[in-house]
Amino acid sequence: MDSIRSASVAYIHYSSFMICFGALIFERISIQENPNKQQAISMVIADIVYGIAGIALLVSGIYRVIKFGQGADFYTHNSIFWIKMVAFGLVGSLSLYPTFTYVMWAIPLSKGKLPNVTSGLVSRLKIIINIELVGFASIPFLATLMARGIGLS
Repeated sequence: MDSIRSASVAYIHYSSFMICFGALIFERISIQENPNKQQAISMVIADIVYGIAGIALLVSGIYRVIKFGQGADFYTHNSIFWIKMVAFGLVGSLSLYPTFTYVMWAIPLSKGKLPNVTSGLVSRLKIIINIELVGFASIPFLATLMARGIGLS
């Protein structure tokens, strides 16, 4: 039974990572000046999906470290693990600006109006999302290094 739970938590972990990455890709290719109502709503929904998947990624990751992985000592004594955690934290922190932006879009959208999306805002969001994507793409590489014991003290 523990094997099934372990596999299920791993599956949630990997799936939520892919969903996060997919939502970020969607946001990156969809962001544009003066979106129509459907485009703006899609961006808000994509960010909600990203947030939910990010929480699932974090919770399943914690379960993997504490209960279902190699044991907490394996992870906490590995410098690559901590680099991976910093990357995850930075990506999560960077996501706050787009999230607050999309929350602010929801206000006019709820009143039947369109958000004011300028070229400057689009440029900032593209830069932030690009950095998030690079950070997110580095995490599986760090995980593969860590899984092979690289970084153990």
